[in-house]
Amino acid sequence: MIRLDSQDIATLVEQIKQWGSELGFSQIGIADTDLHEAEGYLLDWLAKGFHGEMDYMSRHGFKRSRPEWLQPGTVSIISVRMDYLPESANELQKNLDDPIAAYVSRYALGRDYHKLMRQRLQKLAEKIQVAVGDFGYRAFVDSAPVLEKAIAEKAGLGWIGKHSNLINRKAGSWFFLGEIFTDLPLSSDQPSSAHCGQCVACLAICPTQAIVAPYQVDARRCISYLTIELQGSIPEEFRPLIGNRIYGCDDCQLICPWNRFANLTAEAGFNPRHSLNTLQLLEAFAWTEKDFLTKTEGSAIRRIGYQRWLRNIAVALGNAPISERVIDALKAHLNNDSAMVREHVQWALNRHSFNKNQNLPQ
Repeated sequence: MIRLDSQDIATLVEQIKQWGSELGFSQIGIADTDLHEAEGYLLDWLAKGFHGEMDYMSRHGFKRSRPEWLQPGTVSIISVRMDYLPESANELQKNLDDPIAAYVSRYALGRDYHKLMRQRLQKLAEKIQVAVGDFGYRAFVDSAPVLEKAIAEKAGLGWIGKHSNLINRKAGSWFFLGEIFTDLPLSSDQPSSAHCGQCVACLAICPTQAIVAPYQVDARRCISYLTIELQGSIPEEFRPLIGNRIYGCDDCQLICPWNRFANLTAEAGFNPRHSLNTLQLLEAFAWTEKDFLTKTEGSAIRRIGYQRWLRNIAVALGNAPISERVIDALKAHLNNDSAMVREHVQWALNRHSFNKNQNLPQ
């Protein structure tokens, strides 16, 4: 381990924050490795089965909550955040309110944040190395068992809100997180205090009531989980509640009063690609697999694959106003190679048939 005196440490921490800002990070903080309180919350959450099919949440044991187990020698963690909101809340809401539009969670409109931030963290580590010499470190961006929100909270980047996202008083919650685990004995920042107060707007707005209690999210009910993480069929009870959300959900962030302070991203890589922020359901449903791979290249969306993409859109079309174009588009996929896609297409057609027969308002 590199030996530094208190003045060297103070100077280095100041430099790290300056370098991070120059690399495009919105804020940088330093945390220690004591996550015992967060570990208790994690174990309770797992015991309740709230992680659903996300077995990786428990697979690594205590590595997630004990940083030195994941990266031996770790004594300090550099935590960073980067704003990603590419458009105003009004534009976002317009897209969400349009029943024939395909709503994609705003974090996924641009370039895959994992790669972009990982490259920036590597550059930050290289700058530190020039200043202090070889040191032990490992960078993470949602790529290993890391309690990133608990770490960011300890590093003073914000507090974990009732919807389980990190909130910053001056920047809301529309940002990504990343970390550098290091063996440098850096001085820690003051942890953030919570400022949700009596507000329960996020609990009330959640379409599927996935926020089952303040600070507790049952992922099995969450639209982000259902449209991204879930491998198979979406439970029928949730399909009508998904609306036009085909990849993720932002409702709890959109309603949060702290997001009136949110900043639009300064990172060009997070701007929408292929007009994903104005994509229409019928257009997206007509994509071939080649189209899907081409238009999601370098995007986080690609991870769900073409079949789940069609599954999600079929559900959204089942929730869309009935029209000949919608019916024809669904029928065109009745013989899809995927049994999962066929099932969701049939559900959508049955839903429209029921609505039509019952003369329900469209």
